[in-house]
Amino acid sequence: MDTAVLERLLDDTFDHAVVHHGYTTYLRDYEVAIHATADPRTGIEPACLRYLFRYCVKAHCTSTVAPETWAVSLDDRLTDHESAADLDGYVWGVNCHSLYPGARLLPESEATRRWSQALGIDFHEVCIETDAHRITLLFSELQVSEVPVGYAPFVTD
Repeated sequence: MDTAVLERLLDDTFDHAVVHHGYTTYLRDYEVAIHATADPRTGIEPACLRYLFRYCVKAHCTSTVAPETWAVSLDDRLTDHESAADLDGYVWGVNCHSLYPGARLLPESEATRRWSQALGIDFHEVCIETDAHRITLLFSELQVSEVPVGYAPFVTD
């Protein structure tokens, strides 16, 4: 995948909201669902976009919430936006993460070279940073598509 195209697609995620991330149900690809909005004056309707990182051989997720904030954020009532209204601590129950500072392509690394050589296709590494998580992915291709608002890939009947 062309790195200039990849960088442009990642730049388009800045300051939107991650509403879901994780491996797909078939466990090969990693998806990040983003609720994209614009200033209402633009007339651009909100959209839910699925960023599908294909052939994802590594996914690493770390909390960016500081330990002192974690210490005051253990109350289960903080997992629900309504019950957290009068509590101190990090409110986990907002059900999305702000994509800030955003997503960026990382420089070529030993890991990207090793996987590229082993599989015969190009590999890239990306860092996606939100207000609560830092996600690092090692993958080959990125596909972006629109999905229905409220997209929840793991919901079962």
